[in-house]
Amino acid sequence: MFYGLIKAILSPIFRVTFRIRVSGLENVPASGGLIIACNHQAFCDSLFLPFAVRRRVTFVAKAEYFQSWKTRWFFRALGQIPLERSGGSASQKALGDALEVLASGGCIGIYPEGTRSPDERLHRGRTGVARLALAAKCPVVPAGIRGTRAIQPIGARMLRPFKPVDIRFGPPIDLYARYGDRMEDPLVLRQATDEIMWEIRQLSGQEYVDRYASRAPQAAGATGLVAAGSSTAAPATVPSGVAASSGG
Repeated sequence: MFYGLIKAILSPIFRVTFRIRVSGLENVPASGGLIIACNHQAFCDSLFLPFAVRRRVTFVAKAEYFQSWKTRWFFRALGQIPLERSGGSASQKALGDALEVLASGGCIGIYPEGTRSPDERLHRGRTGVARLALAAKCPVVPAGIRGTRAIQPIGARMLRPFKPVDIRFGPPIDLYARYGDRMEDPLVLRQATDEIMWEIRQLSGQEYVDRYASRAPQAAGATGLVAAGSSTAAPATVPSGVAASSGG
């Protein structure tokens, strides 16, 4: 209920305040379990992406948002799923909650990079998105969003109006049809995730860098839903043209 109210309030404001262009909506199934996997340039991505689609989008959000009273009420009211990025049982709970949403025919939004990009490039995807798609046996719709970094640079609280936002959706990817029940195979998870990131890159137009996004130098990769099955080794298979550079 709160989700619908917020969307009803924000939609006309966004239409007037920003120059939003959406393409590829025909690629977003109207019903059934679905994962939308998108690049992540700004906090406000989680406002613009739901604006673009008719379906309710439930995001997997970092647990820190649920620890502060300033943001806890908002994320809980929207039904977002908290993710402990330290891994372990807490991360598995987030995976279970996301699977329940998908099993009930809902739509999950996820940023495979695991965090906002520290620059304007697209970073290596964490394999939780592939694990989730294979476990739920549902399609992944890749999405590319451009312009939100100019609207809300990292650290900015207010949105800068009258700037363009371009949101593109690609054709659904059926990972289960290709890989079956091999969700515990790290090579499969890596290859499937690289395929998703390739499609996101095509839609966002970003340069790809083959290392995990982090705003902390030499930070270790998170585990769990966003990073389940990931490693710091090079990908088993990278689609031709994806890897702009290598990293750990």
